Parts: sequence; structure tokens; C-alpha cells
Amino acid sequence: MSKIGTATPNDQKQYEVTEKDLPLHCPMPNMSLWNSHPRVFLPIEEATEGQIKCPYCGTDFLLVHKQAIAA
Repeated sequence: MSKIGTATPNDQKQYEVTEKDLPLHCPMPNMSLWNSHPRVFLPIEEATEGQIKCPYCGTDFLLVHKQAIAA
């Protein structure tokens, strides 16, 4: 059985996210919510240079694009 929401909220100050994480919100799904701030959606796809900061905790998110590997 896998545990969901067991990571310490905002234990890092920068996270790299991909398109699969959209719509982006903080705290992220793998973080427990009981000791974190309210969920806030972050429009990273509209952000300058693909970076956005959570207004509650100050965590930076960077949208990275995974390149397809040519066979």
C-alpha cells in the first residue's frame, strides 16, 4: 500500500515541475496538508520564464520541459 501525502510540506525551497503537474498548486499532492498552508493554484504556464513563487510559503517552482528521446 502506498502512502499519499506523507512528504513534509515545503521541505525544499525550489521544485522542478513538468506539464504533468499542471494545474500546479502548492502544497503539492505528495505533501501532507495538516500542517501546511491552504491550497493555492499557481498559474506557472503564464509566468515569466516558467517560474512562479508561492505567495504563502515562498517556495519557487520552475516549469521544465522534458525532451522526447529519439529512438
